Amino acid sequence: MSEQERDAAIFAEHRRVLQGVAYRVLGSFTEAEDVVQDCWLRWSGRPPGEIRDPRAYLVRTTTRLAIDRLRREQARRESYIGPWLPEPVVTDRDTAELAESVSLALLVVLETLSPLERAVFVLREAFDFSYAEVAEATGRSEAAVRQLAHRAKEHVAARQPRFDIDQQARQQATERFLAACQNADVGALMEMLAPDVTLISDGGGKARAPRRPIFGADKVARFLCGIAEYPLPDPGSAVVRIGDGPGILITSAGTPVTTLTLNLRDGHVQEIALIANPDKLHGMRVPAAE
Repeated sequence: MSEQERDAAIFAEHRRVLQGVAYRVLGSFTEAEDVVQDCWLRWSGRPPGEIRDPRAYLVRTTTRLAIDRLRREQARRESYIGPWLPEPVVTDRDTAELAESVSLALLVVLETLSPLERAVFVLREAFDFSYAEVAEATGRSEAAVRQLAHRAKEHVAARQPRFDIDQQARQQATERFLAACQNADVGALMEMLAPDVTLISDGGGKARAPRRPIFGADKVARFLCGIAEYPLPDPGSAVVRIGDGPGILITSAGTPVTTLTLNLRDGHVQEIALIANPDKLHGMRVPAAE
C-alpha cells in the first residue's frame, strides 16, 4: 500500500466522527461537509512525516476549522431572513455518527453558546472526549477547558426544553400528524396540538414560509391544512428518522422540499420545526421504495 493509499484509508476510518463533530459545532450539514473536505486537504497535503496519533490530529484540525467557520457564519445568521434553524439530516447507517442522538431542539440551544463553548460541549458531551483531549483539540489549557465545559453544560441544561423522549410515542404521533395534514383534518390536528403550540419555519427567503413563529393550536392547525392543500408536482411524503427521532419529509418530483419535526410534551405536540430553505435540504435522502 502506498503512502497516499494509507492516508486515504486512515481518513476514511475517522470520517464519520469528523462529520459528527463538525455538524454539531456548525448545525449545518453543508458546512460540515466543507470543513471535513478542508481537513482532508490539510491531511493529504501535509509535509512528509509520521503523525503519532492520526485521530487526535484529524479531530483537532476539524474542530479548529469548525470554530473558525462558525465565527464567520454568526454574522450571516444574525441577518438571516426569518428564523434560523439547523439543517436536518436523515439518520441511517451512513450518517449515524453525523446526526444520531442529536435533536434539532438541542442544536437550537447550542446556537446560544460561543463557538469555543460549543466545540468544548460537543467534544465532551457528544463524544465523551477527556478534558486533556478537548484541550488538545481546541488549543486551550485543561483548566480552561474544564471551566468552559462546566459553563456550557449549565447553560444548555437551563435552556434545553423538556420534551417527551419515548421513541414509539413520537413515531406514532408523527404518523398520525402526517395523516391529519394529508387529509386537511383541522379537528384531528387540534386534538394533537397543545393549546400553546409553536410552529417555527425556516425558508431563508428562498421558499414560501412564515417569517415569524405561529402560536396557538387553531392558527397552527389551519396553517398546516393550508400548506397541505398547496399543489406540488408529483408530491410525496414519508416519516423518516431525522437526527434523534422521527420526522416528516415532503418531496416534489423526488426532490426534498420540506421537513417537519415534532416535539411532544405530555403526549401533545408542543413545538413544530418546519424547514423549507432548499439550501438546508442537501442532507435529506428520499427513502427508497420497498
